[in-house]
Amino acid sequence: MRAVSIRGVSFAVIMLAALAGCGGGGAPANPTASLSAKANSLSWPSATSTSSTTSTPTASLTLFGSPPSTVTVGQAYGFTPSVSNSGGTVTFSIKNAPRWASFNSSTGKLSGTPQSANAGTYANIQISASNGQSSASLPAFSITVIESGAATGSADVSWTPPTTNTDGSTLTDLAGYTIYYGTSPGSLTQTVQITNVGLSNYVVSGLTSGTWYFAVTAYTSSGAQSGLSNVASKTI
Repeated sequence: MRAVSIRGVSFAVIMLAALAGCGGGGAPANPTASLSAKANSLSWPSATSTSSTTSTPTASLTLFGSPPSTVTVGQAYGFTPSVSNSGGTVTFSIKNAPRWASFNSSTGKLSGTPQSANAGTYANIQISASNGQSSASLPAFSITVIESGAATGSADVSWTPPTTNTDGSTLTDLAGYTIYYGTSPGSLTQTVQITNVGLSNYVVSGLTSGTWYFAVTAYTSSGAQSGLSNVASKTI
């Protein structure tokens, strides 16, 4: 399979629009802010396909879904991935599951209700599935447990969808985007996966007070992923 990389110029700018904060006594997000990079400063190199190898054409398996990135103490969290499977019984597994959550290996559901002692961020969680002949994994994601009443805000991350490959050909198999974010520009440890290619913005919520940094990548149905866009920041 030929790995395809995505031209990055169309992601040269991502914008962050502030939304009102939520939570009792929480400070609202700051006014609209944006950060841009030089249009030709990004490099979106070719990436090796991460698609799983299948033993037969009829046993392919694909995993979909966007896990919620935050949950408030005392409230229930639940996420079940969607799976497209053309053969075999599917079993699920998870890495780095939060200690306050349980995981169902038959359905792939991650669920639980965190308490005050569980407040914090749980990073690099990854759900995988296998039907015995093919396997697939969701991108690693994080869940932040927020104390009830803690100051939180949101940021609206927007981008221009790419339309061409790095060889100049038309991009025809765009499959989605991944937003990476965190409290340090060099450590974007939290992610949101977006499988609706028609979207060009996404509201990241549940952000605690401080400065947050965001970047976007695009990926194709053949498993190729672009490099990061420019990094934009937002102070809550």
